[in-house]
Amino acid sequence: MITVLLFAQLQESLGKEMIEVEASNISVTELKEQLKIAYNLPQIDHVMTAVNEEYALPDDILSSGDVVALIPPVSGG
Repeated sequence: MITVLLFAQLQESLGKEMIEVEASNISVTELKEQLKIAYNLPQIDHVMTAVNEEYALPDDILSSGDVVALIPPVSGG
């Protein structure tokens, strides 16, 4: 089980702060693609990803027990 923490627009879109995904040995890109389809989140392509509190690369492999944070870009002035 992978825990996915949602922030900003993603949290507002789904109405929850986290979701759990039954998966293991998948890449960050594969996880984001699964979430994009399952939850209709086209904006997920533009978010930063952290795994276990460290920024992750698209090809990093996730394991059961990992905590993934999806962090949308922040705008402001």
